[in-house]
Order: sequence, then C-alpha cells, then structure tokens
Amino acid sequence: MTTKKTALLLVNVGTPDSPDKRSVRRYLREFLNDKRVIDLPWLFRKILVNLVIIPFRVPKSTSLYKRLWTEQGSPLLVYADSIVKKVQGLSKEKVNIYYAMRYGKPSLTSVLDSILKSKYEEIVVLPLYPQFADSTTGSVNEIVNAFKPRSGNAAIKTIDQFWSHPAFIESFVTGIKKHPLHEYDHVVFSYHGLPLRQINKIHKEHDSRRCICDSEMPPWGHHCYKAACYGTTRLLTAKLGLEEGQYSTSFQSRLNRNWLSPFTDETLMKLASEGKNKVLVVAPSFVTDCLETIVEIGQDYKKLFLEHGGSELTLVESLNDSSSWADAILKISKLQAVDY
Repeated sequence: MTTKKTALLLVNVGTPDSPDKRSVRRYLREFLNDKRVIDLPWLFRKILVNLVIIPFRVPKSTSLYKRLWTEQGSPLLVYADSIVKKVQGLSKEKVNIYYAMRYGKPSLTSVLDSILKSKYEEIVVLPLYPQFADSTTGSVNEIVNAFKPRSGNAAIKTIDQFWSHPAFIESFVTGIKKHPLHEYDHVVFSYHGLPLRQINKIHKEHDSRRCICDSEMPPWGHHCYKAACYGTTRLLTAKLGLEEGQYSTSFQSRLNRNWLSPFTDETLMKLASEGKNKVLVVAPSFVTDCLETIVEIGQDYKKLFLEHGGSELTLVESLNDSSSWADAILKISKLQAVDY
C-alpha cells in the first residue's frame, strides 16, 4: 500500500478521559493554563488557575460531565471518530483523515508527530471552530507553527475560520430546517462567549472607532470573533428567510459579566416574559454537540426558560457526523475532487 500524499487533520477543543474528578482536573489544568485561554501575566495566571479556579471548578465540572457522558463515552470523541470515517469514505482514499484534541487525548502534538513521520507532501489542519478566536484557533496555530520547522518538504496550512463558507452555512441550514420554523415564536442563535478584553484587543489593533460588529462586517473585522458571530447569524437568517424581530444573537458560557453580551440565559428569560412560548435555539459556534450544547442549552437553559413561563425550548442538533458536514469538511479544506 502506497503512502498517501495528503493528510487532513481535524482539531477540536478536547474532553476529559472520563467523568471523574481526577480526569477532569487533569483536563482543566491543561486547558486553563493555556496562556491564550486565560490571557493574564504568567505568575498571576498560574496562581489564579491552579489555586483558585481549578479547585473551585473541578467538583462542578465533574458533575456536568457525568450528565453529558453516554454509554459510548464523551460525545465529542464519539462524533470525532464517526466523522473521520465518513470524511475518509468521501475522500476516496486520496487523503488520509486524522483527528486530534487541543487538550486531552489524542493530543495535537502526538498526532502531528505521527503525521510528520508518515512523510506527507501536504498537511491541512482544520480547527473545528467556525469563527476565529485567539483562544481557540490561535492556540491550535501556535502548536502547528512549532512543528513547521520539522515538516521537511511537507506544506502545512491551517484553515483559520470557515463561518462564511457556503458549505458550512448550508450544513447548518439543513439541520435547522428539520424543525418547522413557523411553529416557533422566536429563534435564538447562541455562540460561545469570550471575555471583552480579548475582543477589545482586536479592535484596538485595527481601529479605535465605535464597535459596529453587530450590524456589519467592518474593514478590520476579519479576526474579530464578535463580528464573525453576527456575520454567521446574518448568513443563516438570510438562507432561512427570517426577518428582524424573529431571531436574536446571544452569547453563552460566561464566567462573569465582563463577557460578550447579550447573554443567552438572560435573552431566554426575557423572551419567556414577553410571551414567546416556543423557542428554537441554534448554536453555530459548535460543530459538535458537547457540554455547552447538550447540558448548558439543552438541559439548564431549557429548565430556566420553562421556569420563567416558556412552554417549549428546542435545541437544533449540531453538525456532528452528518453527511452534509462530512462533505462540507472536504470543501472547506479544498480537498474535494482532487486528482493527484
């Protein structure tokens, strides 16, 4: 069997090995000590993370992971294995497909090391974050760039973001349309939040004018996470035929109030108080269902919405291992129908 010329590496954020305190602590230690995730001075970050945040979060996070876990294991790993097989099938053996986790196993460094030993001519890295953020794609890029001096003749390229790619939008639209939109009073597009200081860094680097990222893509907005999220909503709602007033954009998973707003939990409470009884929630910053979608939105936010007067909250399933997503991955990576 001849060695294939191209490797496609899919990278997601990661998951603990199991839903127990020891595994969760190990995962959080790796995740939260990343200087791009918590962008504070080294000493302050080490003290804050290891002596304050991790001891406080481990019990709570372990409880959440126990609610997430299935008989097959972590959904993030289960879907990763499945989507790799589907993409491999579509690539017709012209490309070898791999997956890695930025934190946890299989680690990004170990998988990259294995790929480099296989002497590929081209390596395409696709971080599975639709909208660029320094704490997600930026962190993956840092690891990949460290491997480039060892790449020999292999060309390594990373897909920075893909929120505006037609194949990504169409994949999400396909999933959303499984739900009859006319039966819902409102649609909420919920994105993972970021600290405002990380958003402000991008704005200060490019332009000091008033932030208009919620209404249009500014000239300096290519790597503005906030602009990309609102841009994603605009593309999705245009395809779905939703008009202003029928949908909202909000942000979840905040640690405090100095994060991107409006907050999804508060948005849902407000909608319930306004008599919006049936709400559909879409989470386009996640291509795989995980803790933030299954537990945070599908369980906790649903309970909150019902407690405040709503009657039904439905979470649109993410792209996961759908055939349309497998096809989209090749298109986004520009590897479809390639002849070598």
